[in-house]
Amino acid sequence: MSTAFYPIGVEGTPWGEAEKALWLSQRQVQRSYEQEVLSKVKALADNFELLQYGALSINPTRFPLFALKSKQWDANKPKVLITGGVHGYETSGVQGAIKFAQTQASKYEQYFNVLIAPCVSPWGYEVINRWNPLAVDPNRSFIPNSPAEESAALMALVANEGKDFLLHIDLHETTDSDEQEFRPALAARDGKPYIPGEIPDGFYLVGDSDNPRPEFQKAMIEAVRKVTHIAPPDAQGNIIGAPLEQEGVINYPVKSLGLCAGVTDCQYATTTEVYPDSPGVSDDECNNAQVAAIVGGLDYVLTKLRA
Repeated sequence: MSTAFYPIGVEGTPWGEAEKALWLSQRQVQRSYEQEVLSKVKALADNFELLQYGALSINPTRFPLFALKSKQWDANKPKVLITGGVHGYETSGVQGAIKFAQTQASKYEQYFNVLIAPCVSPWGYEVINRWNPLAVDPNRSFIPNSPAEESAALMALVANEGKDFLLHIDLHETTDSDEQEFRPALAARDGKPYIPGEIPDGFYLVGDSDNPRPEFQKAMIEAVRKVTHIAPPDAQGNIIGAPLEQEGVINYPVKSLGLCAGVTDCQYATTTEVYPDSPGVSDDECNNAQVAAIVGGLDYVLTKLRA
């Protein structure tokens, strides 16, 4: 399929500043970061230390960046990082992180120091987009001298707390809009042909191929299975083009790809992927699947610590 499918730019020619500006001008606010995210985060001030770790330059007042940190931070406890909304359009990543903070985090704070960054890309949340205002993907930008201020801010937060986290779970979604909008836009932006892919119908995980933890991943899959269905592989035995490591699990080299899951030096890292467009799947089910994944991962790590 031709990149002409996407209505910005010239086929075969990467976007310049004019095309990026046109793309930005067409983005429209579709929901409120203040109402749907900040109000919920600020309501947790009695339970967590609220950390403002930055603000987006496009509108610092409108888009402050907040994290929730255990009040009883103890240097003797292992550290856990939960991130959501690296891709702002992936709703359950944001709302699942918040729901974990609201309902489950307190059960684990006797064992762990917990740091939660529920919405890494608030502008993307409001306009329901994968990229930031510069047409940069934050989840390919966790690299030195990052081109995405969203990624750079989170990297600075993690560096300030120390990169020696034990566990990091980064909450994402794979949606039909990946094929309808975002991958065609990516092809157009980069002047490449758009080659259609297949969206997995169900939940799956992306582990770290440089540090695979199959039993950890399996524990999370089993926890999520009680909430929603697990994505099957395609006819080639792959999920999003990657070979299946086990049911519902593929692996990527997260650090070399600049993915958020590589932002720490943790032993246990994974990216969750919920599929909200499956028939009959509700928003609550997607949020609960994210929470179940976190709980399943934490419970597994606890068993290893106690062994």
